[in-house]
Amino acid sequence: MRRYLLVLPIAAGIMAQAPAPDKARDLKFEKAAAPITPATAGVTVPRSYALVVGVGDYANLPASARLEYAERDAEAMYAVLISPEGGNFRAENVRKLTGARATLANLQKEIDGWLPGVARPEDRVLVYFAGHGFVDPQSGQAYLAPYDLDPKNIAGTGYGMAQLGKVIGSRVQAKWKVLLTDSCHSGAISPEQGEVVNRSLLDLNRSMFSLTASRARERSFESKDWGGGHGIFTYYVVRGMEGYADASKDGIVTADELAEYVRTNVREATRGQQNPTSDKGNFDAQMLLAFNPTGTSPGEAPAPKFGSWVIEANMDEVEVFLDGKPVGTVSKGKPLRIPGLPPGAHAVKGVRRGYEPDGPREEMVYPGQESPVLIKISIPRRRPQAALDSLEKGLELYNKGTAESYKRSAVELQAAVAADPEFSQAWLYLGRVQRDLFAVEEAERSFRRALAIDPDYLEARATFGGMLLDNGSYDEAIRQLNQVVRRDKRQATAWYLLAQAQRIKEMYAESMDSAREAIRLAPQNGDAYFWLAESQRMSGQYGAAVEAYQRYLALSDFDAKLAGKLNYYVLGYLAGIGKKKRAAQRDVWADLRNMAYFGLCDCERKRENFEAAIGYCQRALRYDPQDPYSHYVLGLSYARSAHSKQSVELYAAALKHFRRMLDLNPDLTESSYARKNVAAIEAALR
Repeated sequence: MRRYLLVLPIAAGIMAQAPAPDKARDLKFEKAAAPITPATAGVTVPRSYALVVGVGDYANLPASARLEYAERDAEAMYAVLISPEGGNFRAENVRKLTGARATLANLQKEIDGWLPGVARPEDRVLVYFAGHGFVDPQSGQAYLAPYDLDPKNIAGTGYGMAQLGKVIGSRVQAKWKVLLTDSCHSGAISPEQGEVVNRSLLDLNRSMFSLTASRARERSFESKDWGGGHGIFTYYVVRGMEGYADASKDGIVTADELAEYVRTNVREATRGQQNPTSDKGNFDAQMLLAFNPTGTSPGEAPAPKFGSWVIEANMDEVEVFLDGKPVGTVSKGKPLRIPGLPPGAHAVKGVRRGYEPDGPREEMVYPGQESPVLIKISIPRRRPQAALDSLEKGLELYNKGTAESYKRSAVELQAAVAADPEFSQAWLYLGRVQRDLFAVEEAERSFRRALAIDPDYLEARATFGGMLLDNGSYDEAIRQLNQVVRRDKRQATAWYLLAQAQRIKEMYAESMDSAREAIRLAPQNGDAYFWLAESQRMSGQYGAAVEAYQRYLALSDFDAKLAGKLNYYVLGYLAGIGKKKRAAQRDVWADLRNMAYFGLCDCERKRENFEAAIGYCQRALRYDPQDPYSHYVLGLSYARSAHSKQSVELYAAALKHFRRMLDLNPDLTESSYARKNVAAIEAALR
């Protein structure tokens, strides 16, 4: 091949500035640009950002300093913040650092960098920390303890309270700023040090609402007796934000209401040994911390005294619902204590799949008293034979995986639920069939019906989450899937679906964590490797992404014509893949392989391995010749390779793919760069 000394400075400059493809290929479908406006008149929830931190096991602290429930507290706080009947935060706007991820470097990245960078003057910002606090013996200054704190170098490895106050108070531009801290636990610091830590937290900045777990010289407690295992402070913060602190019964939990609810209950629960404290600073006492769109609180208005339930059950793994919300599981001989309940009647329900539920029924909460509540699960669900027969026929037809078999399956499954309206499994599969026939609204009703019958039906909840992914309801998908993995951390399918949802919401660190958990539980789950690779690529971890993409391709390396026989549609998608093409469309196998080879191409291009990039993009186009992104990145790779080798032939190849990209979709963001490169190459070749 002849090589010409051809320099295209214009094209090279343009290519250097061209961004990585976004929109569909980078899956950036949605931006949280506007405040949430609930249906209740006159209430606007501002755009909100939060950092949630929980550290129980520390890398350099003795076992005696271990906190049993700090990370569980952080998970509960995360769940109530993203709940539409709680904090109303968008999922992608809540960063969570737990365990080994809560390093000093990560705290600095999120507090010093992310929060000041995203918050605007009309926004709401919340920081929650559950872990240890320490005092530097040299300076007397207080520090929050990240996972990698070195007790011999507190000033160099802790996150300073003074820095926290400076950043949140001055650099974060938000009208509402909230700091919730539980950092004075026994086993780590003395009462004197605890006094310094608590005083430092309250003195941070008077423009924010700061609620600490205890006052000077006190320590904060944690116990299995609070909701199955929590720090006492966090337990009541979460309960308060769920609506129990709503003294005015207007659906809004304000800063003052939350502070009063938490103080009252923690003080009573610990018999005065722990007293949460807030400083009446210059913050808006009526700032909205939580909002229930229904405009009603879950119980009666809080009274001066609160009561408790001790829930017992006659069977293991019974999920308990209080006022319609899950509060934990109870097993035989292992009661579940639910304190901090407003006096009056509350609805309780116990469910266990395969049995008739106990409830919902009303039980009384008495002020200042602890009342036993017995849940009795004893009646197995019995199915009419007609319903069982219709379900069997419906499943047989569904497994054939064709549009016609789906329609016939729907008829059988509708007969099953007609014969037994409480048949949750039939409702689940009816929802799946309706989803695959594009009857989205009917499918959602069926999934919700299955969950109303069996709220602990985790397969149904994960399936529903998968369908929500399909439909672009990413926040609700994350809430449903998060509920699954909180209930049972062994749910590999829910973990990889969660990884996908988080990837789409640009929550790359969280997505990588979820994908790794899915891989740990199911090492042969190729799709988990795919979403891991996607988030690694978007985080600039190109070498790791290449390995993960290759692992995905190896695990999914079967003949596409055999997809039906291998049950890729059915077994691989019982809970939904989120990218699934229905029977009338191209199957997801080819679509994902196209995206995997594109990802490899993009990674190698960014690592300047242009020959490898060209090969991968060519393979991506074998699976989807009409993919404009693969043509675009292939054009970039050819052009960069041509520039380094001074090859006319390679420039011509680049020109071909830029033009093809423009033919396929002239309106993409990258199209303007493609046009400039086309013009520069044509001019130089002339």
